[in-house]
Amino acid sequence: MIMRALVFTGPGRAEVLPVPVPVAGDGQVVVDVERAGVCGTDVELFTGEMSYLASGRSSYPLRPGHEWAGVVTAAGPGVDPSWLGRRVTGDTMIACGTCRRCLAGRHHVCAAMREIGIADGLPGALAEKLAFPARYLHALPDAVDATVGALVEPGGNAQRAVAAAGLVPGERLLVLGTGTIGLLAAMIARARGIEVHLLGQHLGFARSLGFDRAWTLPELPDLAWDAVVDASNAPSLPGLAVRLVEPGRRVVYIGLAGTPSTVDTRELVLKDVTAVGILGASAGLEDVAGAYARRLVDPEPLVAAVVGLDEVAGVLAGRRPPGAGDGPKILVDPTRQRPSRFTQSQARM
Repeated sequence: MIMRALVFTGPGRAEVLPVPVPVAGDGQVVVDVERAGVCGTDVELFTGEMSYLASGRSSYPLRPGHEWAGVVTAAGPGVDPSWLGRRVTGDTMIACGTCRRCLAGRHHVCAAMREIGIADGLPGALAEKLAFPARYLHALPDAVDATVGALVEPGGNAQRAVAAAGLVPGERLLVLGTGTIGLLAAMIARARGIEVHLLGQHLGFARSLGFDRAWTLPELPDLAWDAVVDASNAPSLPGLAVRLVEPGRRVVYIGLAGTPSTVDTRELVLKDVTAVGILGASAGLEDVAGAYARRLVDPEPLVAAVVGLDEVAGVLAGRRPPGAGDGPKILVDPTRQRPSRFTQSQARM
C-alpha cells in the first residue's frame, strides 16, 4: 500500500511523493497523523543550512516532521493494545535506552540518539501515517485536540526554558524573540505569575496576546532582569542576554543562530551568571500537555493557518498562505490534497 509524504530531495527541493505505508514493527505503533507543525528546523533542512547536513547526521532524501499529533491505528508485537484509538504525540529524541546518559534520565543527549524527522533513519510526521516507537509515545489528555496536540513539542521546549530560568512568581523575565518558542515561553511564564517582557521586531501580534511589555531594542527599559531567555536566531543576542541579566541569575539559551555567536565568559564569571542550554522538549512534554488541557496556556492563537502537504514547499520557501492569521505557526493536515496559491509575504517560523 502507498501513502503520501513530504520528501526533501535536495537543498530547496521538496516533493509530495508516494511512499510505502508503514507497518508496526516490534515495539512500534502506526499513527494516522492529524496535524504536524512546520518549524525553523524544517526550514533549515529544506534550505540546506542545517548543520546536521554538513556533519553527515542528516542527508537527502529526508522525510521531515517532528511536531505532530495523531491517533494510533496499529500496534506491533510487544506493544500494549490499549494504545489503539488514542490521540498521541511523541518525543523527538529516540535514544538507546541503555547507556549511562539514558539511565540517568538524559536520553535526549544519548550519543546514539536519533531525531525523528530530522536525522537519518527515522521518517517524520509530514505524511499521512507515521511509524513510531511506543516507548516514546505520550498520550494526550481528552481536552487537547489535534491542533493543540501538535503544539506540545514546541511547548515542551518552551516549558523547559522557563523552568531553567529558576524564577518565582513576581520576578521579572525578559524573552528575546517573538517566534513560536519565545511566545510559548512568555505564555508559560505568565501562567506561573512571572512578570514577562518581550524583546523583538514583530510586536503587534505579541501585544494582541496581552503582552503589553513588548519592546524593540531602542525601547527596552532599564530594568533589573531576573532571568533572560534567548529564543531568537540572532547571533548578537546571546552576548546581549549576559549583559542584561542581573548578577547571580540565569540566562537560558534555546534559540540557535545560523552563524556562531559570541559570549564573553569574563562577563559570565564577573557577574556570577549561570548559562543554561536547552535541547529538545523531552522532559517538558507531560507538563505542557497538562497546562494546555487545563487551559492555563492556550497556544491555539499562534496558529496562522492549516495547509495540506502540497502547500508545505511554498511555506518553507517563505510564502504565506492566503487568509493566514498573524501567528507564527503553520500546521499541516496531511489528509488535505487540494493545493492553493500563496501570497508573497514572508512566513515567520
